[in-house]
Formats: sequence, C-alpha cells, structure tokens
Amino acid sequence: MTILRIATRKSPLALRQAELVADRLRGLHSDLRVTLVPMTTEGDKLLDAPLATVGGKGLFIKALEGALLDGRADIAAHSVKDVTVAFPEGLHMPVICQRADPRDALVSNRFHAVEALPPGAVVGTSSLRRRCQLLALRPDLHVVSLRGGVQTRLRKLDDGDFDALLLACSGLARLGLDARIAEAIAPERILPAIGQGALGLECRVGDEEVEALIAPLNDEPDAICVRAERAMNAALDGGCQVPVAGYAVLDGDRITLKGLVASLDGREVIRAAESMPATDPEALGGVVGESLLLGGARRILDEVYANA
Repeated sequence: MTILRIATRKSPLALRQAELVADRLRGLHSDLRVTLVPMTTEGDKLLDAPLATVGGKGLFIKALEGALLDGRADIAAHSVKDVTVAFPEGLHMPVICQRADPRDALVSNRFHAVEALPPGAVVGTSSLRRRCQLLALRPDLHVVSLRGGVQTRLRKLDDGDFDALLLACSGLARLGLDARIAEAIAPERILPAIGQGALGLECRVGDEEVEALIAPLNDEPDAICVRAERAMNAALDGGCQVPVAGYAVLDGDRITLKGLVASLDGREVIRAAESMPATDPEALGGVVGESLLLGGARRILDEVYANA
C-alpha cells in the first residue's frame, strides 16, 4: 500500500487532529503517502439547533463512514466522544490513540474559575452533559446552547455575547489555544464525556493491510479506559439527548470507572463508580452502567426519551 486516505471533517479542529494522525503515520512508514479527505457532515451543516434535537453526535461521523464503506477513504479519524455506540456493519474502531487532557475547560476573559462567575453569568456550551453538571454546581448561572467551531465560539465570547464558555481542554490544546483556558475543571466536579480527549481510528473490518499500518498508533492503557467508558454508555443506551458522562483511570492492573446520568435541568444527578481488574474493561462498564440504572438513571432516561 503506497497511499492511505484519512476521512475527516472540514472543521479546523478535525483537520488538525487528522493531520496529527497523518504525521505519526508518515513517521512510522517512510514509504507511505498519507492524504486527507476533508468532508462536510450533516452535523456541520445543521448549526441552528441543539445537537440533541437534530440527531445527535452521530451526524458528525455518518459521512465519514460512508466514505469508508464506498472506498473513498481507508480510515476515518474521530474524536471518540463523537463516536456512536454501534458501528455500521463492516466497520470498527481498532485503534485509540494516546489520550490528551480529558478535562473540560472554562474559557473566560474576565473570570478565572467557575466559582468566580457572578450570579446570572451567561455561559455557552453545545453539550447537555456540561450544561447539567454546571447547573448542578451553579444553578444561578444562565447556560445557553452554543454550537459552531472552536474559533467561532471564542469570537462570540470576545464580542461580549457570553461571560464564559465550556470547551474541551484537548481541543484547545491541539489548536494551540491552551492560553485561553481560565480553569481546567477537575473530573470530580464536571465528569468528562465518554472518550473525551481521545482520537479513534475507524476502518473496514478485515482490511488487514490498513489495520497493520495503523496498529502502532494504538495506546493500550488509554484504549482499555475508553473501552470501559464506551461499554458503560452501551449499557445505558446513551445518546446525545441525555447527559451521560464517564471517565476511567488505569492504576497498575486495576481500572476505576466513574459514571453519571443527569436530568436535563441538572437538578438530579445519578452517580456510580466501581473498580475491577483491567483484564475486562467491558465488564466494568456494564457493572457501572447497571448501577446507574438501578440508582435512578432508568427513570431519567425513560422520561427524556419519551419526550424526545
């Protein structure tokens, strides 16, 4: 194989992430030409409504998966937090690259921390997960849905439309914008999204040549953690319509997973955590997911889906 084509969204962050993958592949395989196949997805087109109302984060990857299935691309580079629980027949995600900072970031030009925001401060975010957890911490804030690329959101902050934003630390760092982070929020306060900070590589099942080329990019410790988080999400049948969070940490031969499901207004937050041997991260995810359901998440999920 002399050319490897990477399907990616056209957003600056997605292109930057795909280029990071391409650079690593070029360094590993000197005789391999790696090219990007930029694409506009439905999620990039539908910017006037919250993701939860137009189909969820899966809208960001369907076009890329179509390019894999019809042969226009060989792999797709995704932010794992955007990847749906189930894959289309014939596709899978065998590689999880080394994870960047999974935390959420408070970005503000005037306030250095969540606690420093004045009552009624306007905070923009596109994430129901961030919204509900922020409201659980600070119910006196005014949290507004804000979509678009990172630079678009920062411009609206700089124009004075918002007092602060919630974004991912990893995305800001990859764009060289870490200086904009006022506070990196500890997972104990706002639990990250499933797979946040990790890049996943999706390809066709059985494409052994492609899998061999990308296999060295897999970071096994981070892959184990992401597998646990995604298994928890699968147990919950979690989607973009419901605030679901999960974050796993590997310590030696054991893995600890914390999970969360919350009501849309942040008034009810269900939490669960468990630690198990790292040999079966999917089992751990299932246990934490079941604990959340038994603890009240089932009722929240049923109510949200009934009103969707």
